[in-house]
Amino acid sequence: MSESRYAGFWTRVAASLLDGIITGIIIILVSFIVGLLIGGVLKSTSGAAATGNFLSIIIGWLYYALLESSPKQATLGKQALGIYVTDLDGNQITFLKATLRYFAKILSTLILFIGYIMVAFTEKRQGLHDMIAGTLVLKRQ
Repeated sequence: MSESRYAGFWTRVAASLLDGIITGIIIILVSFIVGLLIGGVLKSTSGAAATGNFLSIIIGWLYYALLESSPKQATLGKQALGIYVTDLDGNQITFLKATLRYFAKILSTLILFIGYIMVAFTEKRQGLHDMIAGTLVLKRQ
């Protein structure tokens, strides 16, 4: 696979920003609705806040894992920028591999975002989470 096929650092950053906006809106809406329901039933804001935090993890995971393992192989942000996720052979990834990739991003974040910065410097433009999951992010032809 030629190096020009790999999605670059800044394209991936832009896609990530778009996805952050999309998931943020979804999380706010769902958390608000669930928070109202739980807050009304339990008469407690702490239960609603804990539920909101839990929902944000679940929503983020499902958004990334379902979309990246779908036939489009991309989140909405990636689709908008013409990039997609594959395994190391260029095939569609499984939901399990997409899940591993999503949770490996926690490690990429915890080490001061170095796992993401690696995209700019590795031969196949892989972040640490891509290396852990055995994935590539490619440009659409």
